[in-house]
Amino acid sequence: MLKNAAKYFLFFVFYSVIGWLYEVFLEVVVYRWGFSNRGVLFGPYCVIYGFGALLLIFSLGGLQRRRIAIGKISVTPVLVFIGIVLIATAVELIGSYIMEAVKGEWLWDYRDYAFNFEGRIALNPSIRFGIGGMVFLYLLQPLFEKLAEKMPRPVLYTVSGVLAVIMAVDAVITFA
Repeated sequence: MLKNAAKYFLFFVFYSVIGWLYEVFLEVVVYRWGFSNRGVLFGPYCVIYGFGALLLIFSLGGLQRRRIAIGKISVTPVLVFIGIVLIATAVELIGSYIMEAVKGEWLWDYRDYAFNFEGRIALNPSIRFGIGGMVFLYLLQPLFEKLAEKMPRPVLYTVSGVLAVIMAVDAVITFA
C-alpha cells in the first residue's frame, strides 16, 4: 500500500511538472507572451495536471485495458478519448472555481475561444487535453509504470518523501 502511494505521488509530481512545461511552452513559444509561472504554487508544477492525470489513470485505466469493438473495429481508443475530454474538461471547470475561491481568479481565460463557458472551459483546449491524454495514457504512463516498478523501495520512498516535503513547504509559503 505504501509503495503504491509513493508511486502514485511520483506520477502526480511528474505530470504536474509536465503540465507546467506544456503551459510555459504554449505561453513562450506558441503565443509569444513571455514567461510567467503558470502554476498556483511557486515551483515548476501545475498541480491541476497531476490531479487530472491521477483521475484519468484511476477512472479510465480499466476501460483502456478492455477491448470494445463494433464488428472487428476496436472502439476502445475512441471511448477513452471521449472519457479524457469529459474528465479533463470537468477538472478544468472545477479547478477554475476552486482557484477563484482561493485566489480570487483562475489562471486561464477562454472567452476568445469558440464554444466556451464563462471563459473557464472551451472546446479547443478540451480537444487538446484529449489528444494529450491519449499520449499520456497510451505512451507515457506505461513507461513510467515500468520505471517506478524498477525503483528500489528505499529510493522510491525517499524521492517521494522529499518531493512531498518540497511541495508542502511550497504550499505553506504560497498560501500563508
